[in-house]
Amino acid sequence: MPKLSLRALNRATLDRQWLIERRSATALETIEHLVGMQAQSPLAPYVGLWTRQVDFKPAELADLLESRQAVRGSLMRATIHLVSSRDFLAIRALIQPRLEREVYQNQTYGRHRLEGLDMDAVLQAGVDRMAASPATAVQLREHLTQLWPDRDAPSLAHAVRCLLPTIQIPPRGIWGKGGNPTMATATQWLGTDIDPTPSIDSVILRYLAAYGPASIQDAQTWSGLTRLSEVFDRLDLVTHTDADSGRTLYDLPTITLPHEDTEVPTRFLPEYDNLLLSHTDRTRWIPNKTRQRLVLQETLSRGSVLHDGRVTALWKQPKQPKKTATIEIEPITKLTATARKSIESEAHHLLTFTTPEAKTPEIKFLE
Repeated sequence: MPKLSLRALNRATLDRQWLIERRSATALETIEHLVGMQAQSPLAPYVGLWTRQVDFKPAELADLLESRQAVRGSLMRATIHLVSSRDFLAIRALIQPRLEREVYQNQTYGRHRLEGLDMDAVLQAGVDRMAASPATAVQLREHLTQLWPDRDAPSLAHAVRCLLPTIQIPPRGIWGKGGNPTMATATQWLGTDIDPTPSIDSVILRYLAAYGPASIQDAQTWSGLTRLSEVFDRLDLVTHTDADSGRTLYDLPTITLPHEDTEVPTRFLPEYDNLLLSHTDRTRWIPNKTRQRLVLQETLSRGSVLHDGRVTALWKQPKQPKKTATIEIEPITKLTATARKSIESEAHHLLTFTTPEAKTPEIKFLE
């Protein structure tokens, strides 16, 4: 099996993530190519699309959500993802085992709080409430606690949100708008039931097309599923060896890997970008284990900056008066003058995207 260095892996995945060259694709095509984009932070996918597409405009994604061609709901890793509506219907049933673990093994909402419950009745009550009108978590709690007054209402609502194929509907996730997460089921919002017999083979092939070369453990980390070895065994794949760890990596036979010395541009990733969350071994992005922990902890509130394909800094755009805009950049490695100049230039492009009306844009390095 050919050996791939960390740099070769870095370039290979950056290329298929559309982070070496922005692509002239639609937002829907990009979302489907990535098999969804993590979206706990409702507006993060807008930056994720901007950093991968040529001339992306926020209205394009907003239109997809409002026209119900794209949706936000619980999928991979039991986290909120932005996906095309057809992918939500096609993939959601596959992720049910992970969502069941999220409910029944959850130390806050699960375990003994749900023991002895007729869960089918709870879920039907959730369906009935959302059929009356889309509901927030608070509204679900209020409805369910009337039916089960001796039970923990947040646990009941959490079970409904996870075990049913719920979608967070607009205006949540719409650029320039906002609101509390308000849920409807896929059937109610899209008029179609989820596919009861989805293809895990197809999903793994798509994962490799967007995140490979990757190990079986990487695919399990990305999806939140287990026991994927038999899936990989039956697929027509090529194998490589990770030169650093010796792990076996799988890939599609139709993909040609870029040269490991390919030059790559500076790119800004939003909070929770799946690039950094979809492999068990993240050394292709962040070789230093201590820095890996730092970056993963900070993805909740800050994005990441890739320079030469590696995470070299964290960034955030704090809320400010409308005509003012600042991006704060905190290096996590020592930046060369060249790196600093490249990061500053791309940050200005990002501000033009996020705050085009700003009269006083500023890039601030926190050092």
